[in-house]
Amino acid sequence: MKNQKKIENRRFFLLIVFLFSTSFITLKTLKKVNVHEIIISGSKLFEQSDVLKNSSLKLPIRLILINTNFLEKELKQNLSLKNISVSRQILPFGLRVHLNTRTPIAYGERILDNKKISGFIDEEGIFISKQNIDYENLDNLTLQVFGWKEKFKNVLSEILIAQKNYDFELIAITFSPNGFLTLEEKDLKTIYLGFNLNLINYQLQIIDNLKNELKKNNFSEKIDNLDLTDPNKPKIKVFKP
Repeated sequence: MKNQKKIENRRFFLLIVFLFSTSFITLKTLKKVNVHEIIISGSKLFEQSDVLKNSSLKLPIRLILINTNFLEKELKQNLSLKNISVSRQILPFGLRVHLNTRTPIAYGERILDNKKISGFIDEEGIFISKQNIDYENLDNLTLQVFGWKEKFKNVLSEILIAQKNYDFELIAITFSPNGFLTLEEKDLKTIYLGFNLNLINYQLQIIDNLKNELKKNNFSEKIDNLDLTDPNKPKIKVFKP
């Protein structure tokens, strides 16, 4: 009987603890979040005010009503973030926003509403606005990208990754308003790639092969431009004295 009584008391105690915990959590999630209760981690670049400016979040709002998935999508897009995690937190109470910023590897320029906007480009070909960059961790950049558009980010990423893996040194990547792609390389100078962006991997391999061949053969003439618009018929133009 004593053991049975102990078991019943333990069950009763656990039930009380469960009910108390459930009530506590429920009350906390119903509490309204204010701006000072936004907890930011992962980056010192952004503050609570940046979360509000770059999202549709309106405070104060009950913690349980915050759509974390939608908020993540908004902030990732508007702050040019690599990754973001937004979660409701009970202890300490608040909204936790963990940010992972992008690392720029080139200067960038885009046209928006007929205005040139300067910024940066990361390895994924994503345009990053100046205000979303941590200048303290910014390495010396020499590459420039002109004419950036959302639709060019994938091919741009392929070029940036290829430069890291291949033996050529790009100075500039330019997309004209009508989509014609041109590269500027240290030794090959102007390289015309054209409109067909599906050929980019083949064209990049040709550039790398050509650079290696020129080195092997001690090619001394100065190159003016390389036309790879038809990669099966590359054309090299050299300076004539």
